[in-house]
Amino acid sequence: ESFVALRGHGMPPIRSKWTRESDSLNPKTVSLVQRMVKEGAVEELQKCFSSRMEFGTAGLRAAMGPGISCMNDLTIIQTTQGFCRYLEECFGNLKERGVVIGYDARAHPDSGGSSKHFASLAAAVFISHGIPVHLFSDITPTPFVPFTVSHLGLCAGVMVTASHNPKQDNGYKVYWDNGAQIVSPHDKGISKAIEKNLEPWPESWNTEEALKSPLLKDPYQDIHTQYFTAIQKHCHHREINKSSEVKIVHTSVHGVGHTFVQTAFKAFDLHPPYAVEEQKDPDPEFPTVKYPNPEEGEGVLTLSFALAEREGASVVLANDPDADRLAIAEKQKSGQWRVFSGNELGALLGWWMFHCWKQENPDAAAVKNLYMLSSTVSSKILRAIALKEGFHFEETLTGFKWMGNRARDLMNQGKTVLFAFEEAIGYMCSPSVLDKDGVSAAAIAAEMTSYLATKKTSLSQQLTAIYEEYGYHITKNSYFICHDQDVIRKLFDRLRNYGDQKGSYPTKCGDFSVSAVRDLTTGYDSNQPDNKAVLPTSASSQMITFSFSNGGVATMRTSGTEPKIKYYTELCAAPGNSDVAQLNKELDALVDAIIETFFEPQKNKLQPKLE
Repeated sequence: ESFVALRGHGMPPIRSKWTRESDSLNPKTVSLVQRMVKEGAVEELQKCFSSRMEFGTAGLRAAMGPGISCMNDLTIIQTTQGFCRYLEECFGNLKERGVVIGYDARAHPDSGGSSKHFASLAAAVFISHGIPVHLFSDITPTPFVPFTVSHLGLCAGVMVTASHNPKQDNGYKVYWDNGAQIVSPHDKGISKAIEKNLEPWPESWNTEEALKSPLLKDPYQDIHTQYFTAIQKHCHHREINKSSEVKIVHTSVHGVGHTFVQTAFKAFDLHPPYAVEEQKDPDPEFPTVKYPNPEEGEGVLTLSFALAEREGASVVLANDPDADRLAIAEKQKSGQWRVFSGNELGALLGWWMFHCWKQENPDAAAVKNLYMLSSTVSSKILRAIALKEGFHFEETLTGFKWMGNRARDLMNQGKTVLFAFEEAIGYMCSPSVLDKDGVSAAAIAAEMTSYLATKKTSLSQQLTAIYEEYGYHITKNSYFICHDQDVIRKLFDRLRNYGDQKGSYPTKCGDFSVSAVRDLTTGYDSNQPDNKAVLPTSASSQMITFSFSNGGVATMRTSGTEPKIKYYTELCAAPGNSDVAQLNKELDALVDAIIETFFEPQKNKLQPKLE
């Protein structure tokens, strides 16, 4: 075997009966491996074969290509076999209820991988075990999968997508029967089941037979109809929408969002948004953007701004490629474009959802049954609104998996969950999807814009009004890139043993005094009587939150899907403190101190976010 020659370079023994048989079923991955061997590309081969992708609560996300650390036919089959076995253990009625599988438009011609092909392989695995599969016949936004799980009462859902990751990546995202993403211990259970079911089952490769099976159903038309019916519950101003003169541009950034957002606007009787022609059709090459992530701001929106200028549009909406996130920009009186942060949009949408709810629920007592949620690294603006208006606000760990599961728990108790958001431009405006949903959020944001226009108010002006009423919440978030896990570990360990004192956290950061520390990696929280954190902890990820005596809050955490150390900072001012320039100056000084004192970017060779 040609791999033997590379064993001296530390390559593990990676060949076996089933890898040999399996490899031959995808000649493209075989040829990529043969090329690497021929060129003696040891490092590349190690990257592909040295360690298996780890299945976590976010499922899988990795580059498409050969080997056990990449997304390819074999690893998709192995993952689905493990997931299938785990579901069989958990649900006695799996064969009656079944699963749903959706996919985006990603493709990797070099390795023959694509989201559609991976979805077909996953379907073949389930069908080979007699499990009904609702496989979408075309690309769909990610929110359609959790919607289908809830709507059809299925046991689970799989979405094949890498969301806004670079073009070479793909992913495998999993939903449980409650319609929310999985949380622990399901990830560990699935991971163990994958390890026990690595050898492909005889029918797992047979997509041709699976696609003819009576167990296969196409939910596309039914779900399309039901979803757009469900989100119309959140359309409150149809007459205003019909007559609105607000012009809106929409981009789907080469992803799946275009037709779905057009349909959502139609469902709300809104005039169709102007579509960015160069970006409206799905294209796995993402040719017009460096990163297909609207969160990166203006660079992704250049073509949208140009179209808006030509058409005289004042608002731009942008979805990420799987349409579960939404970015918004608005033209200011100065002629400049303002791209709202995820926190600012959380404030606007949270205010709007409550405003509409209040108009329909005048009974003062009803507010006691109402909840809004946000993640712990997101702005505390909803907490401020809740305090004044009397509804409940809860904070969860980072990620919509936590908010989706908490929302389901509250709904099971008869509560109303009106809105949830995270600062990474993710919004849940409808409880029919217990995950972030950029399609419904786009229509709801457009209706809000149209309503405000009738009051001669812009989104920016309304945001100021929210801050004036509930208190300014100034945020500044960014990240450093770091590929060295050892550096990351040492950076966080230093903060836990500050000044070389074991178990001692910093009490100062530059000129700023630290008033409290919460470490969700170790479970420490100085704010609690027993010093034990209330929120769940995870030793496998780094996350420390510092509160400062000036009202500032800063969280440092690692990303679960990217080589980043992120930071989230916020200064919460009391209502009446309207000196925005001073608040911004104070937050900038705090951020500078955190970077220099806690991150030490020069010493740790951290790469800052490219502005």
